[in-house]
Order: sequence, then C-alpha cells, then structure tokens
Amino acid sequence: MLGSGLISKPTYNIGLLKYSGGGDWYANLETSLPNLIAFCNTNLKTNIGEQETVEVGSPEIFNFPFVHMTGHGNVIFATEDSENLRSYLIAGGFLHISDNYGMDKFIRPEMKKVFPELDFVELPFSHPIYHQKYNFPKGLPKIHEHDEKAPQGFGLIYEGRLVCFYDVECDLGDGWEDEAVHNDSKEARASALKMGANIIQFAFLGEGNN
Repeated sequence: MLGSGLISKPTYNIGLLKYSGGGDWYANLETSLPNLIAFCNTNLKTNIGEQETVEVGSPEIFNFPFVHMTGHGNVIFATEDSENLRSYLIAGGFLHISDNYGMDKFIRPEMKKVFPELDFVELPFSHPIYHQKYNFPKGLPKIHEHDEKAPQGFGLIYEGRLVCFYDVECDLGDGWEDEAVHNDSKEARASALKMGANIIQFAFLGEGNN
C-alpha cells in the first residue's frame, strides 16, 4: 500500500502513431493528447503517464494499450507496417483514428491492407462507446464544420471485438487542443474531451467492449 502523499507510478502511456506518406501525423502534437490524458486521469481516475510517438511498423507499438492517429493528408503503410499493426490489434491493442480533414480517402485503403477481410462499419448510436462515463445519445459531437456533414463514427470489428474506432467529419482530436489553438468554445472542447474519455474507457477497461 502506498503511504500518504505518495503518487503511484503511471500504469501506461498512450501512443501517437507516426506513419509515412507525407501526411502530418504530428498535426495535434503539442496539446491534444496531453489534455485528454489529464482529463481522463482527473475524471476517470486513470493513471496514464504521457503520449509517446511510435512508428506504425515498430515493435514498440505493443507497449501501448491505446494508439491515436490523426492528420490531414496522405498515409502509406508498407507491408511490414500493415502486418505489425494487424498483429498489434489482434493481440488486444486499440487504434483511434481522428480524421483532421482530408485523411479519409487515404486511410481507408491503408486500413484495408491491415484487415483485407474487414470493412469499416458505422457504429449505431446505441453502441457502448457512446455510453461510457459520458452519454452521447446522438453519437459523436461536432467540433469543426468542414463540409457541414454530420459526424460519423466507424469501426473495424475483428472476431466480435472493436479494434479500431474512426471519427469522420468530427475533428475530435482538434477539440482536445488548448483553447487558443482553434478558438473552440468551452462547450465544444468539453464535449470532445468527454467523448475522448469514453473511447479511452472503452478501450482500456473493456466496458461493453463488443
């Protein structure tokens, strides 16, 4: 048992995925995941340390229970990248992809390399990922307008388990940034952080993970 006043060592870090192709994997590098980590540690009582950059083809990816991916542009997975990411996800890892606008047409064929047998399916609003610590009865919050389309949450489901959650027309990762970065409202940022916390809770604790 820890003595009074001692803080336990963080249980795990979370990964920020670095990929090839020229897309800006580092788009939200400075404040996005750090703010989400702080929010989860306060409100979910998690014990997450920090974000660490991890390359998609690196064996180091297996050190992270949760990996986040974002960007605006091109994504290329080499064969060894696809195989490594597939092994990671099958082994119990979780990938969250947040389209920062312009990523969709690139990431879909690359994830098809990872799971040729699977297609992204839109998750219904009743899915447990929307009903963890925080309740989102209408699905993802809308953080940035872009094409003025409704936000959508897609998933890759392998042998009954959601291994990848993909938000489109939402910009969830931007919503985790410091207020000064995008001048998003306090309400929008709060919604983004709460939805991010739901994804973390779902991935880490396996609550309703089906």
